[in-house]
Amino acid sequence: MGVPIVLVHGLRLSGSMWRPQVELLSAQGRRVVAPDLPGHGSRRGEAFSLGRAVDTVLGAIDGVGGRALVVGLSLGGFVSIATAGAAPGRVAGLVAASCTAKPAQSLAQLYRIPSVLMERLPDKGAAVNERFHRLTLRDGAADAVLDGGLAVEAATAVIDAVSDMDALSALSAYPGPVWLINGSRDHMRIHEKQFFDACADGRLVNVPRAGHMVSLDQPVNFSRIVGDAADVVSAREAVRAQVEASGGEPGPALGAEG
Repeated sequence: MGVPIVLVHGLRLSGSMWRPQVELLSAQGRRVVAPDLPGHGSRRGEAFSLGRAVDTVLGAIDGVGGRALVVGLSLGGFVSIATAGAAPGRVAGLVAASCTAKPAQSLAQLYRIPSVLMERLPDKGAAVNERFHRLTLRDGAADAVLDGGLAVEAATAVIDAVSDMDALSALSAYPGPVWLINGSRDHMRIHEKQFFDACADGRLVNVPRAGHMVSLDQPVNFSRIVGDAADVVSAREAVRAQVEASGGEPGPALGAEG
């Protein structure tokens, strides 16, 4: 079965956005979970903070055995990076997608003003967001996103919370293997070299013909990348177990806490 996989969703969305990956990866015999972050999905109405989001991911990791490959997209990518930096010994590997932009610049410039304007609409922009997803996502991807609901009311608070995050410092604090994944058409690629340079053991993957929602634009390709990452991490976990069984100490390359 290999290393478990925890999937962390994007802004306004929920764990339902990962339906293509859950189906494809579970069919390979992998254990996959996709929790809802505070203020989203089944937890709409709860206050969001970065600390509570990290606690949610750590709770999901504990639920699958205490170590996992953590995969996040957009907001979920930032939360996953924060989790890896805070608790590297519980993150066997990290896949951070569509989040290689410094939050203080990217979120403030691209998302805060539209979110404030949306809040002035009677439905907080729910209809606009639903129409956008139905127009831009294909082959059932829109239903996967919308079935968990759109937490449009949470956007401004989430943006304010994550904008203060030092993503590069959190990433540099994590010694384990990292996959940075971007759609080739994604506007959030602007600092990808700086993110890559911050990784102790990093890989940068650009997916052709995909935008910001790379996991939904190219679900099979994205799932393949995650599956390959899980296989690499699983092999390292096996080596780690052998080292620990022999009384040795796993080194940073195996994901031990620094």
